[in-house]
Amino acid sequence: MKGIFVILDGIGDLPHKLLKDQTPLEAAETPNLDFFATRGKLGYMYPVRQGFVPESDEAIVSIFGNDLISSSRGQLEARGADLKLTRGDLAFRANFATIDSYEKGNILDRRVGRTLTTSEAKELAKSINFIKMPVDFIFKPTIQHRAALVFKGGFSDNISGNDSAYIKGKLDKKDKIEPVKPFDDDENSVYTSALVNDFLEKIYEVLKNHPVNLQRIKRGLMPANFILIRGSGIEPPKLQKYNNWISLGYMPLEIGFSRSCGMRVYSFNYPKLKSLDSYENLHAGLRKACKYAIKMVKKNSKAYDYAYIHIKETDTPGHDNKPFEKKEMIEYIDKTLFRFLRSFLPSRGIKLVVTGDHSTPCSLKNHSAGPVPLLFYDQSFLKEKHFNEKEARRGELKGILGKDLFKIVGFKK
Repeated sequence: MKGIFVILDGIGDLPHKLLKDQTPLEAAETPNLDFFATRGKLGYMYPVRQGFVPESDEAIVSIFGNDLISSSRGQLEARGADLKLTRGDLAFRANFATIDSYEKGNILDRRVGRTLTTSEAKELAKSINFIKMPVDFIFKPTIQHRAALVFKGGFSDNISGNDSAYIKGKLDKKDKIEPVKPFDDDENSVYTSALVNDFLEKIYEVLKNHPVNLQRIKRGLMPANFILIRGSGIEPPKLQKYNNWISLGYMPLEIGFSRSCGMRVYSFNYPKLKSLDSYENLHAGLRKACKYAIKMVKKNSKAYDYAYIHIKETDTPGHDNKPFEKKEMIEYIDKTLFRFLRSFLPSRGIKLVVTGDHSTPCSLKNHSAGPVPLLFYDQSFLKEKHFNEKEARRGELKGILGKDLFKIVGFKK
């Protein structure tokens, strides 16, 4: 193996008052990441371009050298969820969510308070899939509040989603559901948007008094009474191939992306959410991900040239303004995955790149246009460094764009 590429999802952050005006990465004890930093180069990266707030799919698509129009979030999510797609099938990324009512359209929580259990999601999905529509469709829950939605047939994807927060360029980003709108006057675009709106209204009627939700309300929990959709796509992804790579993908997006790139995907069944403690579930997933990544690298170090490891859990505390949780996750990854890599890479001459797909500052509770820290371990001469945002800003790699990363570090397809 020549190189390992690790993305810590949403790792970039801003100084937080609860951490004495440090970022979670600056506050974390990371002796193993620092080992690589002292023997490598630091810098910072804009995953897509400066001033752009990327979603995860846009970031990884760009970092791996593709144009944003090469794929859609919906297609990648659906392929990662093992849904069979043919050209013209309309795919979306979906979230179970909580709204006050369909008429008022106020979004109370985009993720049902992160308390929707796996069994509840399956029960709700079963009822959704019984909805009568003039076309065939599939709604499949994946992990926690996430799901994939596919309409079978020949549709237009030149339409919007229904969540105001994910409509690019929208200035009034209130927490409201929006009607799905066509972006042109094409007959198919108008028909597709009308069909999807009809489906969404029917979902609310099915879910608002669903036994699962009535029980949740009795327990003082938010009902999962709606779904939010985004990332419409009908075309198969047209991404550059990375056939001599392996990938640790355990979220549908990363699985779908890696498959579309021709990587050999290694995955595992994510722990089911059984209780109200979503962070207990996230930590269980993180433990499994780090353990599985170590196993994957050991097994394939001689068979493949590169490995892509994507750790998702570090993004969630940013969305929830939980800097201590983010710090704790970073420290766990350091003492497990990066501790192993510290013992494994130097003697084999394997290079390492560590970065993020986007910044998710805890204080903003959302993605930002800020750059992500970048570490390139190439066994260069010793220097005193720590892997964090402040040091990265002073690093010799300076600021780069995601599309230039692999050229700079010498990673090949």
